[in-house]
Amino acid sequence: MTETLTIALAQLNPTVGDFQGNLERLRDARAEAAEQGADLLLTSELYVCGYPPEDLILKPMFVDSIRIAVDAFAGETADGGPAVLLGTPWRGDDGRVYNAMVLIEDGKVTGERYKADLPNYGVFDEKRVFAAGDMPGPIAFKGVRIGIPICEDIWTPDVVECIAETGGEILLVPNGSPFEAGKTDQRQQLGISRVVESGLPLVYLNQLGGQDELVFDGASFVLNADRTLAAQLPAWQEKVVITHWSNGPDGWICAPAETVEIETRDAALYQALICGVRDYVNKNGFKGVLIGMSGGIDSALSAAVAVDALGPDRVHCVMMPSPYTSRESLEDAAEASRLLGVRLDEINIGPAMGAFEEMLAPFFEGTNSDITEENIQSRSRGMALMALSNKFGYMVLSTGNKSEMSVGYATLYGDMCGGYNVLKDVYKMSVFALCRWRNENKPAGALGPDGAVMPERIITKPPSAELRPDQKDEDSLPPYPVLDAILEELIENETPIADIVAKGYDSETVLKVWRLLDRAEYKRRQAPPGVKVTLKAFGRDRRYPLTNAFLGAYMASPVSKAAE
Repeated sequence: MTETLTIALAQLNPTVGDFQGNLERLRDARAEAAEQGADLLLTSELYVCGYPPEDLILKPMFVDSIRIAVDAFAGETADGGPAVLLGTPWRGDDGRVYNAMVLIEDGKVTGERYKADLPNYGVFDEKRVFAAGDMPGPIAFKGVRIGIPICEDIWTPDVVECIAETGGEILLVPNGSPFEAGKTDQRQQLGISRVVESGLPLVYLNQLGGQDELVFDGASFVLNADRTLAAQLPAWQEKVVITHWSNGPDGWICAPAETVEIETRDAALYQALICGVRDYVNKNGFKGVLIGMSGGIDSALSAAVAVDALGPDRVHCVMMPSPYTSRESLEDAAEASRLLGVRLDEINIGPAMGAFEEMLAPFFEGTNSDITEENIQSRSRGMALMALSNKFGYMVLSTGNKSEMSVGYATLYGDMCGGYNVLKDVYKMSVFALCRWRNENKPAGALGPDGAVMPERIITKPPSAELRPDQKDEDSLPPYPVLDAILEELIENETPIADIVAKGYDSETVLKVWRLLDRAEYKRRQAPPGVKVTLKAFGRDRRYPLTNAFLGAYMASPVSKAAE
């Protein structure tokens, strides 16, 4: 039995479905690991196909194509270089498809382990596409008994307990764990719990990159059996890190390796937004993005994130004034665009508004102007942006925030137009905080300018859709600090109405917000995808019926009287 091991951790950014491209990147990582004398290279969960593959797994030709590619890759390992623990879909001898890790060495697959605990909550629905594996024992590599619990397998004690009881010596844990605010600490505490229970050192290797709404921050780490942190990989960066292990009287120990500080709070949130936009645009092959630049805070932040993700040359901003657009907004849009170094064009939507007014005049005769005319303005802007997108191949980046999307303060086929929404899961108060943070900081790896990226007036002026004279958001909505607090209770915490009121919020305001949230479900079903950063994002996390009479039933019940 060997007394030393050198294990390379490949924190990489795969693309879902691109198994050939992912394997090519793995070849580069393996060559890099070989130069540093690695014995074994570890990948993240389902690295070959990217995570999550969703219903691609239900296509037999998808799984079969991956198997052929993995077998070909395995043949290359006869070169004497590092063995590979590779995450891949795998059809077992029983014909069922598993979420697997396969050990590849000496030109062939020599072992396989299957994920036992398939998550089926929130954004995860693995029971839909994978079969659950049996409780796994360790796998032998160079005489070392390595346990390979896969992601969810360490969120409860059972799998690691089985590995420890069957002679496991080191835990190598491949993960596809999406980013959420505060999740880095949660993962480490989880790892510590498994280390304490098993007495075994643990490697937590996480995927990196954006996949549709999900973003994966990497931030992989190594814990020794005494709970000390032996390695901390960076978040938001591809990295191949070498770890050196030795076997002593107290078992296997990882020598101190690279340890970096992980971004937290606004810095982490901003990096998540950059990652989501960058990978959605690049992995889908768009030239760049189009943004309707209103002079308001949401479009200014969306433009800043897009520039930091893609560079100013790939961001095209368009100001689309109406008769209700203030001079202040025109100035602010121009100044923010200048600070970001992006192209700004202007399209006056007045003629479009006039055309619709004339076209609909016979039908609207005898009625007063109302939200209908306001929505025509917004839809005129959406039509202009989509026309530019179709003509020049740039994707429209919509700019609505989570507070607005929650209560339906947005126009279908208007400001909701777009292929992606960077702020979809960001509450309005976080928008303010992120703007201030970005004006004072430049994120690592950002392609945007140093220094402030938007004028202070954009951050401090009262938010307004500017669809009628002197309009302010708070004409229709509670103040954003109150609105966001109530929304967080309703959405993230699923707090009962009576308990929200007991926290000091006005009962009528709480019921109004709930009513708006309930009624806007049909709009959210038609909204573009966007970066998930909170516990419950609209779409993958939170799925409510469109036809839903619970609000009315609640209001007619004795329970609602108690809430009042």
